[in-house]
Amino acid sequence: MKFVDRVLRDWRIKMTKPYVRANDSVLDIGCFDDTLFKKLKSKPISNSIGIDPLLKQSIQNKNYILLPGKFPLDLPKDKTFDTITMLAVLEHIPNEEQEQLRDNCYNYLNTKGRIIITVPSPFVDHVLWVLSKLRLIDGMSLEEHYGFKVEDVPLIFNSKQFKLLKHKRFQLGLNNLFVFEKLE
Repeated sequence: MKFVDRVLRDWRIKMTKPYVRANDSVLDIGCFDDTLFKKLKSKPISNSIGIDPLLKQSIQNKNYILLPGKFPLDLPKDKTFDTITMLAVLEHIPNEEQEQLRDNCYNYLNTKGRIIITVPSPFVDHVLWVLSKLRLIDGMSLEEHYGFKVEDVPLIFNSKQFKLLKHKRFQLGLNNLFVFEKLE
């Protein structure tokens, strides 16, 4: 991961951190590594899991474990969470899988649980392509970007299952933060 990749990742985490409550159990979908959990140390968090298909092996820590694999297939079936994060992940999920992803998130969330999502604006694909060609970023999984529309996020996480608590643009309007709460 290059310097610019780390700066963008850390900025997403900084935007996310205020919406994770103290002592939450967190599921970080598409975690890549344990950076989110390390930056949430001050909260603190407990019984948390990060899952990512790019991980080579499980990594155990006092308050969290990182698992190689895909959500929800490779996750313990009896586990639920207070918060689910998907930072720069949703735009990689094909349209036909997004409804199932939403339902799985709903099933893995505790009452009043939150989903925290960051998604880039479509213009970012052009910026990332240039930065990648200049070798300023690694551009992880850019081939999976397909022009995801930011305005689709509230439609996917609809008002029948979730309440939108926050939508905020950041990184000069090139990125978006969404915070949803599970309805009962």
